[in-house]
Amino acid sequence: MLIDAPKGLKDVVVTTTLIGDVNGAAGYYHYREHDAIELATTRSFEDVWFLFTEGRLPSQDEAALFAAETAALRPLPEVVSEVLPAIARSGCTALAGLRTALSMLPSQPMWDAPMSTRKADALRVSAMTPTILAALHRLKLGLDPVDPRVDLSMSANWLYMLTGQEPSTWAGRAVEQYLIATIDHGFNASTFTARVVASAGADVVSAVTAAIGTFSGPLHGGAPDRALEALDLIGTPDNIDAWVRERIERGERIMGFGHAVYKTEDPRARLLKGIAQEQPTRLTEFAVTVERRVTELLAELKPGRQLYANVEFYAGVLMEQCGIPREMFTPTFACSRVVGWCANALEQSEDTKIIRPVARYTGPAPLIR
Repeated sequence: MLIDAPKGLKDVVVTTTLIGDVNGAAGYYHYREHDAIELATTRSFEDVWFLFTEGRLPSQDEAALFAAETAALRPLPEVVSEVLPAIARSGCTALAGLRTALSMLPSQPMWDAPMSTRKADALRVSAMTPTILAALHRLKLGLDPVDPRVDLSMSANWLYMLTGQEPSTWAGRAVEQYLIATIDHGFNASTFTARVVASAGADVVSAVTAAIGTFSGPLHGGAPDRALEALDLIGTPDNIDAWVRERIERGERIMGFGHAVYKTEDPRARLLKGIAQEQPTRLTEFAVTVERRVTELLAELKPGRQLYANVEFYAGVLMEQCGIPREMFTPTFACSRVVGWCANALEQSEDTKIIRPVARYTGPAPLIR
């Protein structure tokens, strides 16, 4: 018997997970049993990466060992480094280039591989993703890639590879908190994609590259730069009302506001807003003004919808403060989310049932002879 699911599979439970969950009504999400925002404020990225890999937080000795192990995986094999200049010349986006470059990495089908091999592949993919993205960015600018440093944290090394300069302590930690807060977020579209691929017994690289394709869409990961563009278009506080009303009348979305799950304030937006205000700039102050007024207008123009600033709104503000180019906002997001994709792919690989829904045919009647 066929079961009709709601559009977009909204509220349909398709599996179980130990990785984490989102409570949209309460404005709360967690990784395992840990409050994700608390982890972002108290732990390092590597600690939380360990949690996603091993299912628990590390001891002090384990944390140091894991940080050293993953840092050693950052350099690219020659076969990948050799293709990056051609990828950069192609003019494709950073995420498209990442898909191509990751495909050069050998990765054993999870169906045939022991869990130790699957985890090793996942760590390598996650560690090399920032190196590939930073190298492609610099090559597009006509600059030489910057080799990763094993003595820097994941976040500080990301900024170093992008700019060629070691970041300030504040910038490194600010980006680290953003990365921790965005590793995973429930059963989102790219995570579901990774799990579908993993359910077929495919390799970790295939699951991640498929997830990247979903993630690249502007309705998913590709929104931080668009939210900042909205601030550019508004320009001054006097223009907020007219700009918002015009777009609502045309039926357009206000990028950076509203979320498919949260019916209250996005806890990630609240975290990033607080971090940005630690070293406020003119942009930060303007963003706070815009957020307040847009929230009021949305409540007036779309009563009952409960639309608030989402993670993309303040993510763009914070990344701009930390010197990340706008075209690298979404790739920065991918540097953290790849850890979540890998964790979900590994979890799904332990289930031997392939994900295989059906579609209800609504086309012309078949010509039966």
